[in-house]
Amino acid sequence: MHPIDADAVLWRQGTGDELLVVMHGLGSHEGDLFGLAPHLPERFDVASLRAPIPYGGGFAWFEFTPVDADDHALIDSAAEGVLAWLEGLEHSYSRVHLLGFSQGGAMAVQLARLEPERFASIAHLSSFVHAGELPGDAALAGREPRIPLLATIGDLDDVIHVDKVRRSAPWLDRHFAVDRRTYHRAHAIVAEELADVVAFLERA
Repeated sequence: MHPIDADAVLWRQGTGDELLVVMHGLGSHEGDLFGLAPHLPERFDVASLRAPIPYGGGFAWFEFTPVDADDHALIDSAAEGVLAWLEGLEHSYSRVHLLGFSQGGAMAVQLARLEPERFASIAHLSSFVHAGELPGDAALAGREPRIPLLATIGDLDDVIHVDKVRRSAPWLDRHFAVDRRTYHRAHAIVAEELADVVAFLERA
């Protein structure tokens, strides 16, 4: 297991009893997506995590591969670290939501695959699904109601390989209640997308 550094987590206190866990992309850090926090619905406590593996001046959740790899050992190790961090929180939240960008989005889906009943919604931004099958996939597909998932991508995104996007889309449709959006952008988050994320979280 790759543990989460609890001292590196950035927090925004909300007004309700729900937690939004935020996970950054490859080579980034906990401060990157935390910039979104002032715009997110006030009812959430927001916790922005730092990935456990040093990478290029930032951090990674698992090893980068431009094409699909179906070895789950490294991504599961990181996901188990997030689950252990959640278990160690002093407060037990009524609902836990996930928001991940790029590698962080793959992590968000992986967490739901490991614990299909645990999470209330997922914002899956500029991302993909890790290849291969897991024991929890059938339970995830059979969950009623299915977890709502916002899947976004840019038509100019040259970081997430098109084969990963094409493979991931039908897999997500088979396992989640998907709201899919495409934007005219590269590998980044644009204002229109942020507005869609906020609206999605307000409905979740």
